[in-house]
Amino acid sequence: MRPLFHPALEDIKPEAILYALSDPERVAIFAKLAGTACGGTCSALADLGDRVIPKSSLSNHFKVLRESGLIRSERQGVEMRNQTRCPELDERFPGLVRAILMAYGQFPGELKTG
Repeated sequence: MRPLFHPALEDIKPEAILYALSDPERVAIFAKLAGTACGGTCSALADLGDRVIPKSSLSNHFKVLRESGLIRSERQGVEMRNQTRCPELDERFPGLVRAILMAYGQFPGELKTG
């Protein structure tokens, strides 16, 4: 299995974050993930209310979120556990993620720090 790419904090670019969160489905996935204390599996985050995201699209969404630096993914058996990197991101870009989520009306209240 190929190793997962996670950019170092100093390599995360604001344009990558903006691109990753330019898709409403990715914003909804990220907001759902940010609202949970222990992270979530890919399949658990596939249900976005009135629709379910296909596995192939979901995999791509998580790849974009991971490679932009918004989440950290870890394989646990056959599942992939995902957690936000909100504390790190808020240290590097204070208020950026919060402002984007609020603009979408997707702010989960308190962002969980993992």
